[in-house]
Amino acid sequence: MSRIKTSLLSLFAIIAAVVVLAAGGYAWLRYELQRTPNNPEEIAAFFARPASRPEFASAVRQPCSNSNPLQQAWFGALHIHTAASFDATAFGVTNSADDAYAFATGTTVEYRLLDDPAAATVPSVSIDRVLDFAAVTDHAGKLGERRVCFNPRSAGYQALVCKVYRGDVRLPMGDIMQPLIRLASQAIFGGNRSARVCGEGGGDCRIEARSAWEENQRANEQWYDRSADCSFTTFHAYEYTLAKEASNLHRNVIFASASVPPAVVSANDMKQPEELWRWLKQSCIDASGDCDVLTIPHNSNWSSGRMWYPYSYRDDLSLARQQEYAKLRNELEPLVEILQVKGDSECRNGLSTVVGGKDELCDFEKLRAPSEPVEDCGEEYGSGNMRLIGCLSRFSYVRYALSTGLSEAEKLGVNPFKLGIVAATDNHNGTPTASTERAYMGASGPDRETLNRLRGAVEVPGGIAKGSPVRYNPGGLAGIWAEENSRQSLFAAMQRRETFGTSGPRIEPRFFAAWELPLSLCKSKELVSQGYALGVPMGGELPPKPAQVNSPLFVASAPQDPNGNLLQRIQIVKGWVDGAGRTHQAVYDIAGEPDNGASVDTDTCEVSGPGYSQLCSVWEDPDFDATQSAVYYSRVLENPSCRWSTFQCNKLPAADRPDSCTDPDVPRTIQERAWTSPIWYNAPHGTLSDRPS
Repeated sequence: MSRIKTSLLSLFAIIAAVVVLAAGGYAWLRYELQRTPNNPEEIAAFFARPASRPEFASAVRQPCSNSNPLQQAWFGALHIHTAASFDATAFGVTNSADDAYAFATGTTVEYRLLDDPAAATVPSVSIDRVLDFAAVTDHAGKLGERRVCFNPRSAGYQALVCKVYRGDVRLPMGDIMQPLIRLASQAIFGGNRSARVCGEGGGDCRIEARSAWEENQRANEQWYDRSADCSFTTFHAYEYTLAKEASNLHRNVIFASASVPPAVVSANDMKQPEELWRWLKQSCIDASGDCDVLTIPHNSNWSSGRMWYPYSYRDDLSLARQQEYAKLRNELEPLVEILQVKGDSECRNGLSTVVGGKDELCDFEKLRAPSEPVEDCGEEYGSGNMRLIGCLSRFSYVRYALSTGLSEAEKLGVNPFKLGIVAATDNHNGTPTASTERAYMGASGPDRETLNRLRGAVEVPGGIAKGSPVRYNPGGLAGIWAEENSRQSLFAAMQRRETFGTSGPRIEPRFFAAWELPLSLCKSKELVSQGYALGVPMGGELPPKPAQVNSPLFVASAPQDPNGNLLQRIQIVKGWVDGAGRTHQAVYDIAGEPDNGASVDTDTCEVSGPGYSQLCSVWEDPDFDATQSAVYYSRVLENPSCRWSTFQCNKLPAADRPDSCTDPDVPRTIQERAWTSPIWYNAPHGTLSDRPS
């Protein structure tokens, strides 16, 4: 009996010890993972300092020797991440802003990751043609946390979160999951901050973020070519990274000059886009005559309809507040990023809330397969699109946002969605390689390996997001029509929306509209000067219609990229909202041939067939209604060519090819393209219902 009693006592002691250890472990884990709420008064005080020009940005720029009053096409990247971004570091990226600008100007850069041994031979990457301008847009969110976790002298360095983030503590999962665990270690705090890392109230991280912002500014100033050559322009910029219910509301913030706020607001600090715009107006535009700024939203395809949800639908806002927000957005947000590595945001087939025939070219680079049956969100927004789930909304796509802006203008007196178009990469390696499908090496650290970038799906722990590397793409380029390659000239062109985007090729589209144009304009050497003299360029608004004219005339032209494929056709895309509130689309082929017989052999990726080195047409809208406001943009298409994944699947032995190489939902070919900014026609008097019935 005594032996049994002794055994029971031992068992109870073990159980008690386990309970004590579990309780202690739970208490320790709670301590390590505690969050610290924001103090609104502290945040307001921290970000109250107005914009100013730092002493290290005092150098004078010489007048550019290459300047053209009829504008020139300049190509660049306005969305680049480096190791200063918390997610890039989580994926092992080591490249800095200096590396990104060196790459953009033609230097070969190593693709080195944090876990690479010092003596390891790593791939190198280079750009085929240098960029004219660039902006490193590291995430303001977690900008300070990243610095704290990698600074042994910081108070939060030994926090568990930092140890996991650095990779000092590894969870019992495979190597492929470790970068995602490091990412989740920061993302789990959502809109709050870690008390262990950032200190009470998060002040330590805000201070470190301010230092990181200064480093970014120093790199921008060092790489800006102020000589008369004006060969390379940098912009001070960052990303405001807001997400709600797994729905993307991210924006890149681009400043016009070196006069910028001393600290940058993140979505941790201000949780509504309207707060961001108000702060930018107060701290920059209204505070300093030398500071100007704009924001560029991206990945509206991930927004669950929240990106372009109409202010007039917001029952929680008074009419006066709806008008205030619409005006603020119109002033601060003149551009949109239509394509990047995480997909195309132009349009989507299969939405029941859009009237018009199917546009087969809307299937381009979709993260959710065009064949996937999806629910239409209708007149509401949804959630979950960052996880590739949930309903899809027309308010997630640029084409329908442009039309919605017309109806908002009727109701509110201002168009909040008057958007010019650019494209970008969102590259997280500091190497924006949008210009080549053949040599694409992914957009984040692990995608350095071929089989990783050909994966079909990757879940971020905690349900934060879901990736589909094989469905990602090299992204695109921002095109700007400006007199010269200087900050002042390029920024002014962005503000007036005289911009375009391409999926990588250096196509240079022109787009003008006027009430009267010579029908022979395409044959004239004066096309551009006549376009400006008689009408408005892309990004412009037609003046009131003369009584004696029936319809506006449009001229669209484009040369092929000298290093690219032949052109197939130019289209004009028209959007409008009818009197019943229904969104319409129409697509017109105006130059070239849709069925020209051009093709590509997907086994060899050799292209064949006819095409065009130059296309141009003067076009009149056959369905023009002077009482109906409308928006028009042009889309230029190359002949078909191989998608990046086809090139790379073909290089692998047949036995080593992953399932994605034969997945019918992963396209084998693509048509590279360019999109111009729109031209608007505003009817003199319109009547629109509040919502479609």
